Amino acid sequence: MNLFNRMSFLKCLALICFIMTASIGIQAQGQFRALVFSKTQGFRHQSIPNAVKAIKNLANDRVFSVYTTEDATVFTDESLKKYDLIILASTTGNILNDEQKEAFKKFVQSGKGVVGIHSATDTEYEWEWYTKMIGGQFKHHPAQQTVKIDVVDQDHPSTYHLAKKWLWTDELYEYQNFNEDVHILLQLDENTYDTGARNGKKMGMGAVHPIAWCHEYDGGRVFYTGLGHVESAYKDPDFLNHLYGGIWWAAKGYPLK
Repeated sequence: MNLFNRMSFLKCLALICFIMTASIGIQAQGQFRALVFSKTQGFRHQSIPNAVKAIKNLANDRVFSVYTTEDATVFTDESLKKYDLIILASTTGNILNDEQKEAFKKFVQSGKGVVGIHSATDTEYEWEWYTKMIGGQFKHHPAQQTVKIDVVDQDHPSTYHLAKKWLWTDELYEYQNFNEDVHILLQLDENTYDTGARNGKKMGMGAVHPIAWCHEYDGGRVFYTGLGHVESAYKDPDFLNHLYGGIWWAAKGYPLK
């Protein structure tokens, strides 16, 4: 092979490698891009590493990309433009400053998605916009136990796979300042577990006790599940399908029917 042919061959080889690398990069981005945020300023759940690992595995299996962090400085207009949704993995306490809150609001208002897992409702109690967005605030939970969950709506991606009744074991949240405008997907049957008591008063929310819901809020899409306290949840196929269905809907926003 003379020098000219050799140089031409090397140029072609380099071009092919570039095209293949670019193609792999596009595929790696997948269907959508998710920011997984798990900062805590209050109680820290042991299951957070399990949640993060499970979401990474879902991303690999379901072909979407994730970036995981507990650094709130990612909440800027420029940084959040990269993502289609934010997943709040058992966050607690006041996790954002005023500038970061404003960036989060703009992200939602631009039509993006939010997914809250478990103690995402134990977060930012003094921020009214956030409370309405996530759907409510944690109030109380009894000891971990098994409950019958009623699947209120089977026409949502997070519930397609579930029967009308689902037996589940977890830490079961009760909520306050609940946003009545959300669409309830799952609710607890309080006749099937001990709701606990506080100051001698029986706790519980009554006949309607939501534990997962979704809604469109301030231009964006929000899915929340109160399940996911226990580490074993993140190996359970039913829970993982429930979580991924919520992630997919929040990210893509396709019509449900």
